[in-house]
Amino acid sequence: MTVPVGRSVLVKVPATTANLGPGFDTLGLALSLYDELTVTVREAAGAFVEVIGVGAGEVPTDESNLVVTAIAHTFRAYGQPLPGLHLVARNSIPHGRGLGSSGAAIVSGIMAAKGLLEGVVEIDAQGLLALATEMEGHPDNVAPALFGGLTIAWMTPEGPRHKKLIVHRGVSPLVCVPETTMSTALARSLQPSSVPHEDAIFNVSRSALLIAALIQSPELLLAATEDKLHQNYRASAMPETDALIRVLRTHGLPAVVSGAGPSILVLCSDPAARLVAADLVARNSDTPWQSLMLAVDFKGATVVPHPVEALA
Repeated sequence: MTVPVGRSVLVKVPATTANLGPGFDTLGLALSLYDELTVTVREAAGAFVEVIGVGAGEVPTDESNLVVTAIAHTFRAYGQPLPGLHLVARNSIPHGRGLGSSGAAIVSGIMAAKGLLEGVVEIDAQGLLALATEMEGHPDNVAPALFGGLTIAWMTPEGPRHKKLIVHRGVSPLVCVPETTMSTALARSLQPSSVPHEDAIFNVSRSALLIAALIQSPELLLAATEDKLHQNYRASAMPETDALIRVLRTHGLPAVVSGAGPSILVLCSDPAARLVAADLVARNSDTPWQSLMLAVDFKGATVVPHPVEALA
């Protein structure tokens, strides 16, 4: 069987924030900010991409686009020929700011391929995570993008694994997004290859506490979001982020670097605290920051037939 011309799918993928302070390369959280993608099989060979919103005029619009690369990777992994494709990407997730934009693009492509290949081959949840991790290099962003909620991700000899947890309803995320960007590769290059024994113990205890805080006891979030593994080492590359986090935490607000930064994640224990946090950022920053009051996304990535196909 081959994918018929005219088949069309609609994909929706949430933004994600990884690490959450102490949970470096392990913990991730899906947020209610989304990229949407429509992919339609066309007769002409190759791929053509229209980008609306974030990345318009900046990201590639041909086969080198990361979403197309992810679709092609999935088709190849399942031994299927790649058809001609027309993509329309409506992007809302900021690029290069620690909100999982590359992971969202990869997951968008893999989910689009899953939808296009329905009835030809079936791709289960483990297959989706394996493909996404293969492309992203680590599962901490792609796991919550795929499955939603709070995810713990780890690697085994058989491949990546994950556990999804439901976040306490009192947890109210705020993301503060600057105009500047940050390279994940640069952020990683600033970390040492080894850390002191006591710092490792510190982060193990805080990571365990963070799980309890997020699913049961939000009042513990300030202590639970302390970190000694990565944020201090990266601070020199994003001094304003570091300074604002210190201000927020001094005022009792659980602020951390979102992913590789430079955005700031504040895991407030009630919605009103987000207003306080946003005001502190506005009053203490020298450059413009956008404050996004988001919810935790519990659904993760979705793919459905596009109406064009449904009505055909």
